[in-house]
Amino acid sequence: MRLKTLLMPMITQHRFARGTLLAQRTKAEKARLASGRPHEVYYFHQVDDPYSHLVAQALPRFLARYNIELKPHVVSPPPDSAAPEREKLVAYSRVDAALLAQRHGLSFVDHGRQPALARARQATHTLVAAIQDGQFVEHVASVGQWLWAGDETQMPPEQFNALKPVSSQDVQNHIAQADGLRDKLGHYLGGMLYYEGEWYWGIDRLYHLEQRLQALGAQANGAIALLFPADDGLEHAKPLENPPDIDFFFSFRSPYSAIVAPRIFELGRLTGAKVNLRFVLPMVMRGLPVPKVKREYIVYDTAREAHVRNIPFGRLNDPVGKPTERGLALIPFAEQHSKGQEFVLSYMQGVWAEGIDAGSDKGLKKIVERAGLRWEGAEVALQHEAWRERATANREELFAAGLWGVPSFKVGNTVVWGQDRLWAVHEALKFHLAT
Repeated sequence: MRLKTLLMPMITQHRFARGTLLAQRTKAEKARLASGRPHEVYYFHQVDDPYSHLVAQALPRFLARYNIELKPHVVSPPPDSAAPEREKLVAYSRVDAALLAQRHGLSFVDHGRQPALARARQATHTLVAAIQDGQFVEHVASVGQWLWAGDETQMPPEQFNALKPVSSQDVQNHIAQADGLRDKLGHYLGGMLYYEGEWYWGIDRLYHLEQRLQALGAQANGAIALLFPADDGLEHAKPLENPPDIDFFFSFRSPYSAIVAPRIFELGRLTGAKVNLRFVLPMVMRGLPVPKVKREYIVYDTAREAHVRNIPFGRLNDPVGKPTERGLALIPFAEQHSKGQEFVLSYMQGVWAEGIDAGSDKGLKKIVERAGLRWEGAEVALQHEAWRERATANREELFAAGLWGVPSFKVGNTVVWGQDRLWAVHEALKFHLAT
């Protein structure tokens, strides 16, 4: 056993424990109080990012709820290293933002294209001027509405007349400084909020920040409900008559896949929908880069999401390489014995919550046997390579659907990406039947 494999579970168990996170928050709060600083929330806005436009619309309500100071910054898109398959990412973000807007009563329409470069530059110029005038929140949503309108209308003159002019050099300097700050604090995306050592992405993770602020007593008017609470829709799931299949695209190395697997299987059980296991190789094993800053944010974010959903997570043993290949080789074997879901759950829990080394026979045997399978049969199945063709076919279908990352789900013609989109999967099941 390699030393890294031996030590990783012990290190990560502490690093990603809920207690560790809470201790870090307590330390940050003591430092904030000692310095006399108010509750300062940094916001990084990317003008041509649909998720940023959704945050912009939520900011007035958010600021009215809490005694905080917002420090806005306009930033560039993420670098190529953090945004593989950029065209697919950009196109899907519009589709997904439109779905989120409809769900939460916000405004966004996907016109099938990004804003023209000249309009994006004009919007950037206006928002930098608004920041320098201390009027970002007053202007950001309306500027975004104009930018994403899908026509060639001119920006209303009041957007300019109310602001002091800024030069192109001022804009360039602002973006360079904002990008540098975002990088220094440890992130790469737009639509991000940062408060005292933690990142919160878009309206999807705003509830984590709200819960933290409420725990500190920072709300302006007593107890309040969350703006966008986490909701998988499972509590509303009921048996459906002849529901369509759910294609579940996942990777054994994806922490988000690990914490959504039990929930998507539960959705299938509650609705009667068959869940098809569409496994793919991890991105790094497909030659796609995953920078360290991205990997670390994803695991920290997964730990928070797992805690909310009461899913064990955090004692890790990274299954990249041989452990993943051995696990994938056994999925067809498990399915032959009607234990596909049981094996996937056992594997995911093993490597992401128990620190099991799936690259060893001892570790994999434990995963196999508690799924209700015989190790002797698994040893034979490990010699087969047919799973590779299936993984390739799954990847090609995922790409054809306009996606590249996991976990993703396909119901009929509906395709969604993310462990926090089970409500959309449920809606797709019901819509498919209704039509």
